[in-house]
Amino acid sequence: MAKCIHSMIRVLDEARSVAFYETAFGLTVADRLNFPEFTLVYLSNSESEFEVELTINKGQAEPYDLGNGYGHLAVSVDNLEIEHARFEAAGLNPRKLVEFAPAGEIVARFFFVADPDGYQIEVLERGGRFK
Repeated sequence: MAKCIHSMIRVLDEARSVAFYETAFGLTVADRLNFPEFTLVYLSNSESEFEVELTINKGQAEPYDLGNGYGHLAVSVDNLEIEHARFEAAGLNPRKLVEFAPAGEIVARFFFVADPDGYQIEVLERGGRFK
């Protein structure tokens, strides 16, 4: 059986991205692999073994084109209102809180936030299928 272990995103500024993910999600550097043309930085926390891999291509000066195929990463939290307020206080510019209830019954409560490179991250309240 396969086990998901990480998701890779390309970032322009390592320090800015590491600071964002630590402030937003408590992710810290678990490992850093430096190569002549690029650096890989693995971020994790004690909540999960899953990691976010930041790839920093040396010599890249322009922001990456995220295209129209990328969707989002998702994380779950215990209390959505507290996290939303914390994101606002930290200047992370979270979007509005959403109660997704297409048939009248709440399926999910969430908000989105963009990282420094424009990657979208969905912050979901734990419950139902979102553990």
